[in-house]
Amino acid sequence: MRVAEGPPVSGAAGLRWRGGFGRLWGAAVLSRFGDALRTAALPLLAVGLTDDPFLVSLVTACGYLPWLLFGLLGGAVADRVDQRRAMWAVDVVRGLLVAAFAVAVALDRVSIALVIALAFALTTLQTLFDNAATALLPSVVPRPALSSANARLMTGQQIAGSFVATPALPLLLALGAAVPYAVDAVTYLLAAALIASLKTFGPEREPRPEGRTLRRDVADGIRLLWRDRVLRALCAANALSSVGMGALIAMLVLHVTGWLDAGEAGYAAALAAYGVGSVAGGLSAARLTRRTGQARSLFFGLLAQIASLVVLGGVRTLPAAMASLAVLGFCTMVWNVTEVTMMQERTPAAALGRVSAANRTLSAGSAPFGALLGGAAAGAWGLNAPALMTAGLFLLALPALLPALGTPARKVPDSGRTPHRDG
Repeated sequence: MRVAEGPPVSGAAGLRWRGGFGRLWGAAVLSRFGDALRTAALPLLAVGLTDDPFLVSLVTACGYLPWLLFGLLGGAVADRVDQRRAMWAVDVVRGLLVAAFAVAVALDRVSIALVIALAFALTTLQTLFDNAATALLPSVVPRPALSSANARLMTGQQIAGSFVATPALPLLLALGAAVPYAVDAVTYLLAAALIASLKTFGPEREPRPEGRTLRRDVADGIRLLWRDRVLRALCAANALSSVGMGALIAMLVLHVTGWLDAGEAGYAAALAAYGVGSVAGGLSAARLTRRTGQARSLFFGLLAQIASLVVLGGVRTLPAAMASLAVLGFCTMVWNVTEVTMMQERTPAAALGRVSAANRTLSAGSAPFGALLGGAAAGAWGLNAPALMTAGLFLLALPALLPALGTPARKVPDSGRTPHRDG
């Protein structure tokens, strides 16, 4: 089978840390550090406020629900507004919300309802921020450097979340229950300042017809995604993979501590192996796709993930699980970098927020469904069943991805984008 590839690119050509990309990278990494602190601290706080498992689960559910409710709307708004201004404004609002929450925690005025409301509000705002960020990046860096830029952004975020924030959380909690939230608020405000200092502007847009509704904009974005054979294939494969990852992540703690009998230390080691693999994948993604091509990287990466999941669900030793999760993390990061880059390359600038939102909404909606399937599979067939079920879902993603193979590469011209400026 012929695998269609685009013309070779010169790697990180034109990608410079100084100026716009460096500030955007700094804002993304700071935000991820603060988010990781808050995401880990909120469930601990919730457990101390209520014994009701359902209420505790709502805190996590609110990390997905706003994407299902407002994700498409956030993409449509991101395509209508100045993306840079939208991003820093959202970060200012999030910073103020979390700062107020930190004060409530410090004064012991917090309730489980307030925790749930905060989680819901922050994720709702994130639907606009993330789609605007995806749409803005092609205006910050040259097109040949998109893969390298996405890889460096995602790798920096992975390091900040997994290897800096997680070890720092116990130390910050020792200083006070409100400290992680205060730090999170500061990271939001610092990120807002970095984004506001960008001298880069989003794509130029044609005047919008009078009376055009957000619903029409959303429909046009979905239609554009559906009509592009490659993007449609990527979206379908991503949805199936997300169901599997939802099942695996939900049951991983029981897989390691129960089926492997490796205890909490083993679970920490398994998570660390996945994190190390993810960082290695981020560092290698741009170089790998340049050498093997984007489509080949996705296809053979899926095959490697299937093999690693079969090992994870079939070999009952911690070293095998750690090796499998490292491979899974590596390939997942390569997939994420490549998928986003291909979407940015193939989508018209004025519609990138909506296309990104459609893909994210489907992915976010698939993950909780997968978590429910994982729990059911573990209860019916054993604690290793979710890993094997995930391998099956990844296997189904292979034919879903096939339409992207052999399709001639199509890259949207740079017209309509305001040239980037590294001020």
